[in-house]
Amino acid sequence: MKKILLTGGLILSFISCSAQKADHDTKDLVNATAWMQNAGEYKALTIQAYQLAQIRLAQIITQEASEKPRAIVLDIDETVLDNSPYQAYQIENKKNFSQEDWNKWTRLAQAEPIAGALNFLNFTKNNGVEIFYVSNRSETERVPTLENLQKKNFPYADNDHLILKTDKSSKESRRQKLSEKYNIVLFFGDNLSDFSDMYYYNNEGKTSSEKVLEHPELFGSKFIILPNAMYGDWESSMYKKNTDKKLSNEQVKMKSLRSFTTQNINQ
Repeated sequence: MKKILLTGGLILSFISCSAQKADHDTKDLVNATAWMQNAGEYKALTIQAYQLAQIRLAQIITQEASEKPRAIVLDIDETVLDNSPYQAYQIENKKNFSQEDWNKWTRLAQAEPIAGALNFLNFTKNNGVEIFYVSNRSETERVPTLENLQKKNFPYADNDHLILKTDKSSKESRRQKLSEKYNIVLFFGDNLSDFSDMYYYNNEGKTSSEKVLEHPELFGSKFIILPNAMYGDWESSMYKKNTDKKLSNEQVKMKSLRSFTTQNINQ
């Protein structure tokens, strides 16, 4: 997962649970964070994702032969662990992202499991499928990350199954390395780059929406996506495509909106 937080017209890069986080006015986070912390619809969506994944995994186990050991790969932040308290902290304190504050949050090791994740992962383990957590958190966060996963009773929460970012934000090389030994049957994430580089890194000049629509059959069968209204690569990709450098990030977002006109509506 990549975390992207926005401000003004400048994108700042930091190393944390993702390669890039662009600061932004914390007011952008209020509705998104409130929704993720309070809406039953959000929990229903995450439970739905994991229950559908369980149906799909059972189908794979019973119907698809595999020469290699089966495994699944999951992102961590907003996929199995809920970091919305960190966003709430930013809002309450009117602070943009900082590595120092993020480290304070991760050192607490108190992020709660995303609804539905533990039930599914225990089903996965009980059916002989190995679990790998592939995250863009940095190696300096390894100890508290493992502590958090272990405290919440996540299966396979050990050093061998926690693969963090070392040099690049792209997870492609880490996925390929795992694929040498394992048959990765499902990928989980809140960001399209948790599945493949084709959505943001090697997208042939197309938007992520266009790339999704090129291969809709992947979603629900190979890729399981979790909702995240707080941040994502979709934001930074919008700013990168903007050719009018006079526009602020807020103006770029406003310009991207599709509305309708009442000009031809009969009064």
